[in-house]
Amino acid sequence: MSPQEVFAPWDDPNARPLIQFKGVTKRFGDFTAIDNVTLDIYAREFFALLGPSGCGKTTLMRMLAGFETPSEGTILLDGTDQAPIPPNQRATNMMFQSYALFPHLTVRDNIAFGLKREGKPKDEIHARVEEMLRLVQLQQFAARKPHQISGGQRQRVALARALAKAPKLLLLDEPLGALDKKLREETQFELMDIQEKTGTTFVIVTHDQEEAMTVASRVAVMDHGQLKQVATPPQIYENPNTVYVADFIGEVTIFQGTAKKADGYYEFTWAEGQPPLKCRSPLELSNGQSCFVAVRPEKVEISHVKPEDDNVLPGKIIDIGYLGNLSTYHVELGNGQIIRAQNFNTDRSTRQVFTWDDQVWVNWTVGCAVLLEQ
Repeated sequence: MSPQEVFAPWDDPNARPLIQFKGVTKRFGDFTAIDNVTLDIYAREFFALLGPSGCGKTTLMRMLAGFETPSEGTILLDGTDQAPIPPNQRATNMMFQSYALFPHLTVRDNIAFGLKREGKPKDEIHARVEEMLRLVQLQQFAARKPHQISGGQRQRVALARALAKAPKLLLLDEPLGALDKKLREETQFELMDIQEKTGTTFVIVTHDQEEAMTVASRVAVMDHGQLKQVATPPQIYENPNTVYVADFIGEVTIFQGTAKKADGYYEFTWAEGQPPLKCRSPLELSNGQSCFVAVRPEKVEISHVKPEDDNVLPGKIIDIGYLGNLSTYHVELGNGQIIRAQNFNTDRSTRQVFTWDDQVWVNWTVGCAVLLEQ
């Protein structure tokens, strides 16, 4: 696929999904872990199931792998109902968070294990293992045991072993959870590169928003067994469909109030004695309808002098987070509401433009906030 081509089979009405969840529900006794999920995932996607612990994302993956059976509904893989197919005969493979490498086997033998179990010819196994070692750049570590290599290298061995059998679908359950932050960030890009090279469909389970937003072609945000929003990372971030999604993905300030139609925008009343906010939105809201406004900190400008803009509010800085490349300011508004604003630290000066207890103005343009019904 050339850089100019956009990979978006979900927007093509003629595209056939590789994976289809149709009205899938999973109960454990009286507890509903998955609640009537319908979802399509396409070939060559890097798809992320994202949500907090207990939201049902791992249960959804385990049903796809065959380790759990749906209480209701159907799961199709390439058009075939997966219900009668045992896990070891499905065209899927799974990479676990613990990696589950055999400590007594070398890197090469770990990768070859599944192929040997299938009784593949020796020369075919050798060629495939060498191909996988090159793919994950571990040729020089092939003779080592798992305890003789780093955590990131063990992660790549587990990935190579999972890909060695050329599955149509690879399931990754929190695959980077055991790595430190810097290595995790590096490995995210390695995963994306390997997924693109192999063309295998990846489905990853994670609770890490940054990880999902980095690697995935699309993200499904889950809560209490339900899909809250399924969209591309930019769509999820810039156009969340609920307060839950807006709050779960990245930092955000949420205002609660009522909306009234004006000329090309909504006028949002949110606190007594505070000026109304202006927000553009495709939503059709009735006058006086209860709703919310979400605004990301990078959209909010902070200044000592009152600016000329649509949404301008006075406040006081009560907290500062210095993150190196940027600083986050928590500004208390007149009614006690806290709003976050961010400034990029574009020069190396240690002198801060803003400091604690400064009286400041925050502002953002009319198109920068998102209006939400729920």
